Amino acid sequence: MNLDAISISILLPAFAAGLLVTSTHVPLGMQVLARGIVFIDLAIAQIAGCGVLLADQMGFEAEGIAVQIAALAAALGGALLLTWTERIWPDVQEAVIGVVFILGATGSVLLLASNVHGSEHLRDLLVGQILWARPSRLLWAALVYAVILFLWFGWKERLGRTGFYVLFALAVTVSVQLVGLYLVFATLIVPPLATRKMTRRRLAAAWAIGAAGYAVGLVVSTALDLPSGPVIVWTLVILSLASYALLSRKFAAPSAKPRSAATSEKPRSAATSAKPRSAATSATPRSRAGGRRG
Repeated sequence: MNLDAISISILLPAFAAGLLVTSTHVPLGMQVLARGIVFIDLAIAQIAGCGVLLADQMGFEAEGIAVQIAALAAALGGALLLTWTERIWPDVQEAVIGVVFILGATGSVLLLASNVHGSEHLRDLLVGQILWARPSRLLWAALVYAVILFLWFGWKERLGRTGFYVLFALAVTVSVQLVGLYLVFATLIVPPLATRKMTRRRLAAAWAIGAAGYAVGLVVSTALDLPSGPVIVWTLVILSLASYALLSRKFAAPSAKPRSAATSEKPRSAATSAKPRSAATSATPRSRAGGRRG
């Protein structure tokens, strides 16, 4: 692979986009795993995509403020809907999220049915165009992500269920237009899943996996002339599997040795202490019997 042939001017903004998405989605993904609502990301991202497509159908500029408002409004509407369903149907929330996702996915297809470039728009929504991330959009996304991270780490306990869904909808709205739905879901779930057994420095490890996945995936996809989004997804999964294997071995090895040692020591000590007691017990009656006879 000849790295000199890869344009740094294209890779650096794309990598910056990946770092921005990783910075917000990894901590949010840990909360998603803890809540057991894994597919909420797909559902809200798909709804936000419907908002983008609807604004596009109405003739608004592709990257204009009207499209951003439409996407955010759609995502917030979906988030508030899921907040309400979690309150009244908590036992089937994951199934409800699945229904919302499939409605959003089929809604996108219906919105693009009369568009001659519909398949291209749908592909951009799913796979994304991370290689075409522009500095102006990155700056705007960085400001939004900074607000999200400030609220998350500073007011996490006070946000509640509704606050979490609103922040989540805001992050997904920005990210799905930046890197596409597939990368948004992979960044949200894969690194936190790989580090779920860690008790210390889990967030830093998950951030490192996400950053490495974007860096390696971008280089490989550009060198092999493959779509960057799918390659980064595969790279994230491969790195996460390797990290999980190393972490599992690290956490499993120390706990296995003390157990085996303790198990092997207990019978020995019991057997050692049992012999003198039996000897002493048997010796006492004999001496007494001897004294009586005499």
